[in-house]
Amino acid sequence: MRIDCPHCGSRDIQEFVYRGDASVSRPDPDGEDALKHFVDAVHLRTNPAGFHSEHWYHSGGCRSWVTVVRDTLTHEIESVGFANEEIDR
Repeated sequence: MRIDCPHCGSRDIQEFVYRGDASVSRPDPDGEDALKHFVDAVHLRTNPAGFHSEHWYHSGGCRSWVTVVRDTLTHEIESVGFANEEIDR
């Protein structure tokens, strides 16, 4: 599989480190039931079939964090962008 890094271009997946689901947001630590929401966010995740947003770190290249929208069934990559930018789907 190849990932099109927005900075370096097309690169082999071995240059990247998978971080996980890019759609999960960190719960407010001062909110009500903060510990329960944190445990849920860390441990209770869905395993989607189809397109899914993921964070990857380009450790073997520019060292940027990227968000990859990938089909978990076919591994087809729909889009890649820097993690601090919003990706249009």
